[in-house]
Amino acid sequence: MSRRLHAAAGLTGALLALTGCGGDTSAEGGQGGAEGSAAGGAAAAGTVACDWGEGSSANPYLTEVAPPEDVVPAAGTTDLLVTTNLGELTLSLDRAATPCAAASLVHLTEQGFFDDSPCHREVDSEGLQVLQCGDPTGTGAGGPTYTSPTEVTGEETYPRGTVAMANSGQGFDGSQFFLVWGDSELPPDYTVVGTVDEAGLAVLDEVAANGNDGSLDPSPGGGAPNVPVTIESVSVA
Repeated sequence: MSRRLHAAAGLTGALLALTGCGGDTSAEGGQGGAEGSAAGGAAAAGTVACDWGEGSSANPYLTEVAPPEDVVPAAGTTDLLVTTNLGELTLSLDRAATPCAAASLVHLTEQGFFDDSPCHREVDSEGLQVLQCGDPTGTGAGGPTYTSPTEVTGEETYPRGTVAMANSGQGFDGSQFFLVWGDSELPPDYTVVGTVDEAGLAVLDEVAANGNDGSLDPSPGGGAPNVPVTIESVSVA
């Protein structure tokens, strides 16, 4: 697979940046804003049409991946089993609330996109306590060559156990996601795609206890986990 990079992204406001992949290659670009359209319209009962976009051709670290089918399921949930070097996490994806994001994560899982990839960033600041994963390059800038619409209502919150998509503030998401291990205060600009199970939260608590190297302080904040976290494999449970 060829790789093309998207620049590190920034989080709006005083909170630290959550990187992702999209069209903005500036250091302050985040991924997807509150105005992002969730889908292109209903295709059939229990399905929705997603408007997949193209990643920036200027980003040399994006990994070439064809987008999912345009019409995706829009009901129920799907579980992903994430096996890391520190233990297993089960992510329950909400197809009903965020069908495009869920379909994209399942699609990337089926391509082996996340296998043997690092979780490159841990943040333990007041108001933002997350582990960020989903970039196979480990740079905070990688992702697939397609984008997914940001799916937000403006009512999103980010309590402990949330799985949300990182973005570049442009109305689209990539492959990077963050796992919330402590209640976090974020603007409702990030697709809340699901939740982490209790066993997964125990893994995240271990990551949090190990801390980070502070390499991204003071902005965007946090840094690489002091004890590396590697996603060994992801499978549809």
